[in-house]
Amino acid sequence: MFKKKIISTAILAAMGTVTLPHQSYAAETIVGEDVEIIQVTGIRGSLQRSMDVKRDSSGIVDAISAEDMGKFPDTNLAESLQRITGVSIDRAGGEGSRVTVRGFGPANNLITINGRQLPNTTGDRTFDFANVASESVSGVQVYKTSDASVTSGGIGATINLTTNRPLNSPGIKASFGVKAVDDQSTDEGSITPEVSGLYSQTFGDDKFGISISGSYQDRESGMQQFIQDQGYRASDYTNTGWGGVPAGAEGGTNRPTSGIYSNPQQPRYVFEERQRERVNGQLVFQYQPVENITVTLDYTGFKTTVEEQHTDASVWFNYAGDRSESVWAGEPNAYPLIYSEIYDIQSDADYRDTSLTVGSWGREEKTDSLGFNLEWTVSDQLNLEFDHHSSKASMKATDPRHGTRNNIQLPSYTRSRTGLDLTGDLPGIAIGNIENFTPETMRLSGSWFANDKYDSEIDQTQISGKYFLDDSLSIDFGVAVNKVNNHYRHTQVQRPDWGGVGVEGDFADIDWRQDTILDKFQAKAGNFEGTATQGEYDLFNTIFFADFDAIVNAAEYADPIANVDNLYGDCKAADGAAAGPNGEGQFCASTDWDAATNRFTEEKTQSAFAQVNYKGELSGMFFDLQIGLRYEKTDVFSKATAPGYSRVEWNEDTATSVTGVTGIETLSQSADYSQFLPNINFNIEVVEDVMIRAAASKTISRAGYGQLQGGTTINTGGSLSGYSGGSGNPGLKPLESINYDLSSEWYYDEGSYISFGYFKKDVTNWITTGTIDSNIFNLYDPLNGEKFRAASSALGGNASNEDIRNYIFENFADDPNVQPNFDEDGELDGGTIVGDPDSDDPINFRINVPVNGDQEYTIDGFEFNIQHLFGESGFGGIFNYTMVDSGLEYDNDSLEDTEALVGLSDTANVVFFYDKEGLQARIAYNWRDSFLNERRVNGDLTAPIYTDEYYQIDFNVSYEVPAVEGLTVFIEGINITDEYVTSYGRKQELIYNITQTGSRYGLGVRYNF
Repeated sequence: MFKKKIISTAILAAMGTVTLPHQSYAAETIVGEDVEIIQVTGIRGSLQRSMDVKRDSSGIVDAISAEDMGKFPDTNLAESLQRITGVSIDRAGGEGSRVTVRGFGPANNLITINGRQLPNTTGDRTFDFANVASESVSGVQVYKTSDASVTSGGIGATINLTTNRPLNSPGIKASFGVKAVDDQSTDEGSITPEVSGLYSQTFGDDKFGISISGSYQDRESGMQQFIQDQGYRASDYTNTGWGGVPAGAEGGTNRPTSGIYSNPQQPRYVFEERQRERVNGQLVFQYQPVENITVTLDYTGFKTTVEEQHTDASVWFNYAGDRSESVWAGEPNAYPLIYSEIYDIQSDADYRDTSLTVGSWGREEKTDSLGFNLEWTVSDQLNLEFDHHSSKASMKATDPRHGTRNNIQLPSYTRSRTGLDLTGDLPGIAIGNIENFTPETMRLSGSWFANDKYDSEIDQTQISGKYFLDDSLSIDFGVAVNKVNNHYRHTQVQRPDWGGVGVEGDFADIDWRQDTILDKFQAKAGNFEGTATQGEYDLFNTIFFADFDAIVNAAEYADPIANVDNLYGDCKAADGAAAGPNGEGQFCASTDWDAATNRFTEEKTQSAFAQVNYKGELSGMFFDLQIGLRYEKTDVFSKATAPGYSRVEWNEDTATSVTGVTGIETLSQSADYSQFLPNINFNIEVVEDVMIRAAASKTISRAGYGQLQGGTTINTGGSLSGYSGGSGNPGLKPLESINYDLSSEWYYDEGSYISFGYFKKDVTNWITTGTIDSNIFNLYDPLNGEKFRAASSALGGNASNEDIRNYIFENFADDPNVQPNFDEDGELDGGTIVGDPDSDDPINFRINVPVNGDQEYTIDGFEFNIQHLFGESGFGGIFNYTMVDSGLEYDNDSLEDTEALVGLSDTANVVFFYDKEGLQARIAYNWRDSFLNERRVNGDLTAPIYTDEYYQIDFNVSYEVPAVEGLTVFIEGINITDEYVTSYGRKQELIYNITQTGSRYGLGVRYNF
């Protein structure tokens, strides 16, 4: 048993794959021993090293090791992590991005690189694994139980990525790889390259070492979606007004007569193309002037550039017209199998809009980290370590004109009916007169250009040590200072002309490409079977694509009057186009951060820890005990600026705009808190190769930066459902968790083991959303006043918003707050109604504020894992399953938000592999059960949003070419069955999102020496 530990520790040291910060006896096991180092590579070698990390750890730790220098088990780190029990992932663009551990989402897990906390480019505490090339990582350790020496912040887990250190692998080592990738999700892209390399060498009797690694990836991908991101408006069955349907047969077949029911708002089909360029690099210098001192200087850099092109086709339900062909089911929590609006067309003015929405934007995410480390073995009893790093991360627009996201809407007012059929695997959208939906009938509607900019800086200094009192007893100790600055800025240049401006034909001269929609999805759409007028429902199967800049150019001349909510763009308007007071453009982004959102936080944490490690023997059973205590004091400072507003304009049938910036307000706030974080880990080998582990600890997870940032911002769009806003809270306390773990592990053969564990976490200080009522800017609501009520009274309860607007324009034309528009024939063509302080009611903003709740919730679960190598046959397999439960379930029958935990789901993995005589093959199946993904709180759109169960199958095969030592060819496939991700609401039929990202294949070569 003890000899196995010596050999495994030596192999790990030789590979340079992991750091075991809490291994109390590692230093004494190698010294004085003449150990033969056998470097085992490939799948079996990786699993063996990962198993040894788990076996030799003082707590409950899972690990992944590189199969060879420059070769990680999966091409994406998150995809590898999901193979570990208790770990599940979220994907973005078909690639693993963020991780959830034991039910705790990405923001509640701490990610470190070589033990250092890095700043994030996401603007919050989540880490995007897609930014890190797997070729640059030698190992990953997932610490599921607490260790006082490890930086706090991960309730789910602390995940540490380790990279190559040249003095851990003396001599010359190198790896170079080239891969061609075919991403089948893209319609516009082609096969793209990936190149990686790593070179490591030691000099001067292995006293000097240098390691340099780099990777370049060019990826083109796409995405097809059905999306209902506006959500479903839910109301009591008695609602027959806006957002509802008439009572009885006029509201459709089986119109609910009890409980609640939900109506769709804006279904759309979305198509996106993405181009991503990712560059990673690391440079490491090491110097060991004497045997007991090692100095390391390292630089790590990540840079990712993403460009996206967006086109979607959508309809907007007006909750008007004949709805008798709707079909309902599911009472008392009813949903529409088919929802239908058939409009009474007496003139062209009665047609509704079918919209094409276009956008093009890009972002650059960059991380730079410079670190210094000094390890000093002062004596046989004392080791000291000093570590410091200064790191910066940023995210900004690649094109300042486009910003980080934008949207131009081009409506065609030719729709005679609207329908949504939820009976198929793909929701079917239908309109009437689809043949008239063409660029020749499109005109300009509203637009917005958003611009986000994140900057994050971390300066972290750690001094730690270990003192050996004797062979059985040691003490870990240390102090640290960690300062984290986060600066978030946001602007939005918005034209609120959602009712449409210009004329038909403004975009007809652009070079458009027409395409179909439904054949781009594997799923089959519902076709309104059984409705009385089925043949008149035209399935939405037409979409148009064009160059975004050409559309912007046409839009500039289509808009006769410059009209933005609050802020013009940085660009100048085109010659002859509508412009701001100083010639500013309205179809570009702004960097006038103070005119919108400008928030800064500084979080400074001072910490100290002490930890006692004891190993001994009890009735012939070897055990080790670890008892630690960490103290942390955190000071939070927040400063925010935000604009004030002067008026509300009703420019479109169903929405208003808050506009008229009056000035910039600045607010600063401070807060602090402190924590004592104890931990105890006990491990005992009850019989040879059978380990029992028990652990208890207290851990914390800090509030997100966006939640801590002070200042109040409002949503500048309103409706009959009301007005809303949000505010940060620098005084938020971190989540606190009391953790209990019990596990057993049986290492029954070389590379094979079974483990079974139970965990329980009692968590307090949950951050929930509180709501306060505020008339923050003393504004008045044109949707709630004397003119609106007079129109409603005159027209009756079933009058549409369009009818009410037209009534006001016709009957209150002399009111200076009523500003109708007329077309060239003198016909009424929309207009603006401004909130009137003399006759309209004050606006009540519902301001959402994050607050700490007073409830304690328990999350517990079981983890099972078996890893088995079938002797020397080369075959092997892994199976694991994780069960997670909280005892809380969202009340889907309630119209109010209810307590439930986001992200909890069971997960499973099955992996089969072969590794022998240079041939390696692996096929992996990953499954995640359905889970609550979001608790949306927004008036009648308040709802749970679930992600449906999902599975994915990946494979890779590699072969070491006998004729050229070190040369390997490989092929890999990701999501080979082309599965798609689905999210739904109160009922599975209420689809919010279906995303199809396609399969991805790679073919490449790698050369090691």
